[in-house]
Amino acid sequence: MYHSFIALPGMNKDTIRKMEAQAIAGGPLGSGQSRVMQTTIESKPFEQIEADALIVLAFEGKREDRFGAGELCDAGELTGKVQEFTLLHHPAGVAAARVLMAGAGKPEKFDSAELRRVAGAAVRYLKAKSLKRIALALDPGQSGAEYVSAAFEGAILGDYEPDRYKTGDDKKAADSFAVVTPPASGLEVAARRGQILGEAQNFTRSLVNEPANRLTPARMAEAAGQMASEFHLECEVLETAQMEALGMGALLGVAQGSAEPPALIVVRYRPETPGGAAHLGLVGKGVTFDTGGISIKPADGMEKMKYDMAGGAAMLGAMRAIAQLRPPIAVTAFIPCVENMPGSRAQRPGDIVTAMSGKSIEVINTDAEGRLILADALTYARRQGCTHLVDAATLTGAVVVALGHLNVGLFANNDGMRDRVLAAAKSEGERMWALPMEDDYKEYLKSAFADLANVGGRWGG
Repeated sequence: MYHSFIALPGMNKDTIRKMEAQAIAGGPLGSGQSRVMQTTIESKPFEQIEADALIVLAFEGKREDRFGAGELCDAGELTGKVQEFTLLHHPAGVAAARVLMAGAGKPEKFDSAELRRVAGAAVRYLKAKSLKRIALALDPGQSGAEYVSAAFEGAILGDYEPDRYKTGDDKKAADSFAVVTPPASGLEVAARRGQILGEAQNFTRSLVNEPANRLTPARMAEAAGQMASEFHLECEVLETAQMEALGMGALLGVAQGSAEPPALIVVRYRPETPGGAAHLGLVGKGVTFDTGGISIKPADGMEKMKYDMAGGAAMLGAMRAIAQLRPPIAVTAFIPCVENMPGSRAQRPGDIVTAMSGKSIEVINTDAEGRLILADALTYARRQGCTHLVDAATLTGAVVVALGHLNVGLFANNDGMRDRVLAAAKSEGERMWALPMEDDYKEYLKSAFADLANVGGRWGG
């Protein structure tokens, strides 16, 4: 049977246990900051906006004479370069106490993705100075719905702090953020979209930043259930016995070295009026801590291995947004969650496991565990009727060696789907680079003892 998360009417033992765990951890997982920044749209002239600081975009090659800034331009102090900030105190002609000239780069390269980054960086700059009421003025050329959405999203992202476990009352945060723009239809909807996307990403970031002793596979399943209940999604969790019955040997092989049991989280969104037969599956890697197993990682930087569940957290964040944006297609998220530990029962290099697909896999390196748990999750997603699959994972350092920290490596077996994902990424300001998947690469994965090995060597790793 599946374990389902449902709203409980009374204070039974499970409710009390969860409340006690949340009290120890500082609140529900993924809740992030307890306070919410107020967001509004203002359509009156920006000169009339009362705020602690008014953000105004400054572009390269364009002399800015407002607010007495011409002298700063002449002196080279205000150039308009991307995310260069110049704070003017008590500027003439405006109600705001300060004006922040925010560098937006070259006008021909400026788009909504750049505005999102500038808005976030500007909010962080200002709140570090304990400024609470912030507004952003958009010129008519940058005042459409796409820009309004990006401005709110960026501001909410910029206001995020990973300080859940810090004590003290010196935490800095903005109280309100307003976008000042000429009136137009659809801006309220755009603002709401930006808020939804920003808050969903901050939910994801809060999960990713949780330490591994607070975010076990079971606790990640609880966080998914809490989110699903709040946003009216279905949530089920497959436990060890169910995965054994389904033949998920690849996933269970990774999990067997940890005292923490695995969990396969399934979150479902169904539209009230489906717009077709498409069923999107979102699969995300959920290794809540990755020691590397018997093929143990170096100690330096291992504390960052709590981030190995970021792909799964991203898919939960996506479902949080999808539940509110309500697209006309079915979407289901599948998040396999495990700890990869070098316990006495851990799988060893040379072990052979059988995946749900029926393929046997020789485990050459136990630190190549993500592909093993994802293999079973992807097979399960297909058997659940998904027609399109998008997988997200902090899978291998080889991608970082190839592309640095600037681009995400993208693999696809369908050119049309690849191009749609690349276009979506570009519109959101995400950098992705398509990498090859020719059949010849399968030669690297040949094994003398099983259908395939879980690593193919250093080259093209």
